[in-house]
Amino acid sequence: MLCLSEKHRMERLALPCFLLLVSIFTFSDAGSVGVNYGRIANNLPSATKVVELLKSHGLERVKVFDTDPAVLKALSGSGIKVTVDLPNEQLFAAARSKSFAAAWVQRNIAAYHPSTQIEAIAVGNEVFVDTRNTTRYLIPAMTNVHDALVKHNLNNAIKVSSPIALSALQNSYPSSAGSFRPELVESVFKPMLDFLRQTGSYLMVNAYPFFAYESNSGVISLDYALFRENPGVVDAGNGLRYFSLFDAQIDAVFAALSALKYDDIKLVVTETGWPSDGDENEIGASMQNAAAYNGNLVRRILTGGGTPLRPKADLTVYLFALFNENQKNGPTSERNYGLFYPDEQKVYDIPFTVEGLKNYHDNRSPIPGKERMTTPPVSGRTGGVSTNSAGNTWCVAKGEVGKEKLQAALDFACGEGGADCRPIQPGSTCYDPNTLNAHASFAFNSYYQRKGRAGGSCYFGGAAYVVTQPPRFGKCEFPTGS
Repeated sequence: MLCLSEKHRMERLALPCFLLLVSIFTFSDAGSVGVNYGRIANNLPSATKVVELLKSHGLERVKVFDTDPAVLKALSGSGIKVTVDLPNEQLFAAARSKSFAAAWVQRNIAAYHPSTQIEAIAVGNEVFVDTRNTTRYLIPAMTNVHDALVKHNLNNAIKVSSPIALSALQNSYPSSAGSFRPELVESVFKPMLDFLRQTGSYLMVNAYPFFAYESNSGVISLDYALFRENPGVVDAGNGLRYFSLFDAQIDAVFAALSALKYDDIKLVVTETGWPSDGDENEIGASMQNAAAYNGNLVRRILTGGGTPLRPKADLTVYLFALFNENQKNGPTSERNYGLFYPDEQKVYDIPFTVEGLKNYHDNRSPIPGKERMTTPPVSGRTGGVSTNSAGNTWCVAKGEVGKEKLQAALDFACGEGGADCRPIQPGSTCYDPNTLNAHASFAFNSYYQRKGRAGGSCYFGGAAYVVTQPPRFGKCEFPTGS
């Protein structure tokens, strides 16, 4: 995930501000901005009021995470384009039974279209990180849903795809090295990309620069993460300069597609966003940063232009999310991604249309707030270990933070962090065991030792901790500072 992404077309981002403002009116139909309408809350307005809210702010695309009849009926006749979801819980049934898929399409799609302008079906969501191991059902489920659309003559109007998380990438930094996880290539990605090509559909991607910044705020520029003016980051693999983390993440996916010879597959960003509040350790979660990220993203999308790698690839992007959802589990940030409060007031003022961009300014606050910790704690499972302790110390991965955080931190360590990751490449001395925890531990320790075991160099957003005994993964030996 960390994939230090930044995909702004460098010529456009290098333009002076006045030319950028001119471009707002020149590329009015370039990209498209929609919003995710999640409902894990007990205080949200009715679906009818939500549709009026969307229309009043010029939002012409919405993505929902189910096929709730009240929502689909409320959207009828609104002119708003809709992406619906077949939940992960139903993948098994949709994969094993054509009759189930046919009945699902009849009940949830054909019964509403075209008065409700359903334009896409997301079959599952981030299936590869689903703990229920539903990956093997994905392609059969997508195929059966598409076949059901064909029977209703809806296959040309409605596309079928499935959103992937950036953790589906084996490499994401630098962007030019983007590649899919090898264990998924033959079993899932090639069949899925063949399906998307044959049906004229596109790859759905969920991308969150916030996670990458949160894990590595000591080295990733906040301006780079928020689409603000910055010197950029040069991709050593292709020589392109990136001015935003978002663009770099998206180009890593494009590079992964190219590596498998699927350059013709288009991409839609089905989720991206930034939380307006978070826990103390969620560095960067703030109202100001959320407003800057989403406001500048809207400007970047609606003023046209693709990414450095795909300059003509105008993007459709769905902001996450419409409301703060008070019943979501997890850290505080999970309940604070909303653009609106449940009373329909904006959490912060950003535009969603080209017209609204005319008066938009990214207002920097002189108060940095909770953007970064000046001295990140060095913590282990049972307490801190000072890096000034006598004798050698090593840095290892904290597996319980989850795959996405570990992958993001690993990508950074082996990329911008400058860790020596050659020993964990296929065929090298520390490739086995081929696990994320083992590889991340080796990379974290390399970074830590190269930094002279300095305070805060074994942090990685809470994904690592210091130990006083030499780590052991298979036959791999971890170096020390000496």
